[in-house]
Amino acid sequence: MSVPFAVLASGSGTNMQALLDHEARGAAYRIELLIVDRPCEAEKRAHKRGRAVYRVDFDAPTPRDGQGPPGEDPGHPRRRGSAQTGDAGDAASPGATVLALLKKHRARAILLAGFLRLLPASVCRDFDGRILNIHPALLPSFGGRGMYGGRVHDAVLRSGASLSGPTIHFVNERYDEGRILAQWPVPVLPGDTAASLSARVLEVEHLLYPAAADALARGLDTGRPPRFSWPGEGSGASGAGLGESIESAFGGVGGQA
Repeated sequence: MSVPFAVLASGSGTNMQALLDHEARGAAYRIELLIVDRPCEAEKRAHKRGRAVYRVDFDAPTPRDGQGPPGEDPGHPRRRGSAQTGDAGDAASPGATVLALLKKHRARAILLAGFLRLLPASVCRDFDGRILNIHPALLPSFGGRGMYGGRVHDAVLRSGASLSGPTIHFVNERYDEGRILAQWPVPVLPGDTAASLSARVLEVEHLLYPAAADALARGLDTGRPPRFSWPGEGSGASGAGLGESIESAFGGVGGQA
């Protein structure tokens, strides 16, 4: 069983790389296509694995000339967790273009991996309950419009919080407000900078997101919603055994969701 997924990204693509690496170890999903909104490193990672890559211009005015979706870009090395409206009825809108690409590749779910655009409302509606996003803090704190990357970690440090960590949530039409699927604690240490905290959270992101994607794929295959159990005391540290703890929290790779 290998459930076809799509990834949307805008940047370096390290979370997408983690998803691809997990797939190669026998995950229940397969990344069939990458959609980006700009030239970015994520494209190179997808091309290296032989995956379809498309660029969609989310800023273009909606044309009325009946042009279809863009063709695949096989040789080129072009907001998270939310939605934009006004595209549902136009066959050449960004939302319709994305939906056409997802249909072409039979994608059953979408993973946002550093995608810095508003996701079209039509896509949110058609894939309700099948879109995941990863956020680098413990929502509902430190989320919302403009909260991404280093801004999130700066806000965590300014708040004096002693705990941070990634959140994986389902995407709806508002910033970072979809139902939370999973969170994993990462301690904020004395002397942390935004860069040092980011690196420690990212290490957990690269384990948590693939496990969540695997759980979603298994859930789609069996008709059961993915499940997750919050880690126990002492599970927030990185190192040996962290990956196994995370997979166990989702029921284990290859197990029942």
